[in-house]
Amino acid sequence: MKLFDELKWRGLINDVTSPDLEEKLNEGGLTFYIGTDPTGDSLHIGHYSSLLCAKRLKEHGHHPIMLVGGATGFIGDPKATGERNMLTKEVLQHNYDCLSKQIKELFGFEMVNNLDWTKDITIIDFLRDYGKFFNVNYMINKETVKRRLDSGISYTEFSYMLLQALDFLHLYEEKNCTLQLGGQDQWGNITSGLELIRKKHGADVECYGLTMPLITKADGTKFGKSETGTVWLDKNKTSAYEMYQFLVNSEDAKVIDYLKKLTFLNKEEIDALEEKVKTEPHKREAQKALAKEVVTFLHGEEEYEKALKITNALFRGNIQQLNAEELGDALKGFEKKEVEDNLLLPDCLVQAGIASSKREAREWINQGSIQINGEKQTSVEFVVSSANAIHDKDTLIKRGKRNYYVITHK
Repeated sequence: MKLFDELKWRGLINDVTSPDLEEKLNEGGLTFYIGTDPTGDSLHIGHYSSLLCAKRLKEHGHHPIMLVGGATGFIGDPKATGERNMLTKEVLQHNYDCLSKQIKELFGFEMVNNLDWTKDITIIDFLRDYGKFFNVNYMINKETVKRRLDSGISYTEFSYMLLQALDFLHLYEEKNCTLQLGGQDQWGNITSGLELIRKKHGADVECYGLTMPLITKADGTKFGKSETGTVWLDKNKTSAYEMYQFLVNSEDAKVIDYLKKLTFLNKEEIDALEEKVKTEPHKREAQKALAKEVVTFLHGEEEYEKALKITNALFRGNIQQLNAEELGDALKGFEKKEVEDNLLLPDCLVQAGIASSKREAREWINQGSIQINGEKQTSVEFVVSSANAIHDKDTLIKRGKRNYYVITHK
C-alpha cells in the first residue's frame, strides 16, 4: 500500500489543497511542518494522532519540522466559544521548553519557534510586508472567523491567520518547506499561508496543505477527556495506568478508528481485531491492543507492564501486591472521602456516602458485595480502621465488580 492510500485507509486525510499531493507524498522527499501553540506544558492524547501522522511521513522519506508557536501562543488561535486567556511570557517560555523536550524525546523531530522570526518585525513592517497581501473579505469568510462574527472577535485573534501564514512563508524561504499538516480546523490558516507564498513568489509555486480529521468519541465530542480531566502524554500528569484505562475503555464503535489513527499496526492486524469486536466484543481484544500500543510507544514496555499489573490487581482484588507508588497510580482517579476512624463497616459505608442507609449497607455486606482492601467482608461487625490501611495511608472499598471508593481516616 502506497503512503497516500495508507493515510486514506487510516482516515487521516480530511482535505488536500491539490490532487498533485498524492504523487508527491508517495515519492518522498518533501520537507513539511506541523505546528502547535504552547498553551500547556504537555501535549495531550488529542495531539497524538497528528504527530503520529508526521512520523508516518518521516518513515516514508519526508522531513518533518515541528513548530511550537512561541509567538502565536501570545495571540491565540480563534475558538468558536470566545476569546482565549492571554498567557504571560514566563508561562509561554516554560510551556515551550516542556513541549520541545517532550517532542524531541518522543519523535525526534527538528524543532523551531516562530518567535525567532517574528519578534523583531515592527508593526509598520508587518502591515506593509504581509498585511497588504490579505483581503479582509477573504479573511472573514474563513470558517473559524465566520463563526465568531456575531459574538465578536478581537483584532488580535483576527490577525492570527496572518502570523501562521507568515510561518509557512518563512519556512518555505528558509528551509524549502512545501507542505503544512494540520487538523481540519486549520484549513483556513493553511490556505492563507499558501496564498501568501504565491503572492510573494508567484502563482506557480508548488506548495501544499493537508488536513486531518479531528478524533472524536461516538457522540461527536472531542477525544481526549476522561472523568478526571485531560489525558496528557506526560506520565507525571497522566500515569501510564490512567492512559491504559482510558484507552482500554474505548467504545466498540470507535476502537477500530483509534487503532488506525493511533497505532502502527498494519491492515491485516487491525482487520483481525475488527472481526474480534464483532464476534467476541466482551474480550475487548481491540481495546487491549490499542492500550498496549499507545502506552508502550509513549512510556515504554516497563510502564505498560506496570499498568497491566495495577489493572489486574484491581480487577482480582489483589491490591496488597502493589507497592506505594503503584497504589498511588491505582487510586489517583478515585474520589477520596474522609471518615471517622474505627467505624463499623455499615457506618463507614453510610458516612462515606457509598450506601444511602445502614439497612442498604447491611444488605450489601450480607450478599458478599463489599471488599475492603481486596478482601471480601461479610460481617457487619467488621471495623474499618486506619491501622489496616494500605501502606498506612488509604482504605479501598469495592462494591460489586466495578465500583471503587477510597477513604481516608480522621
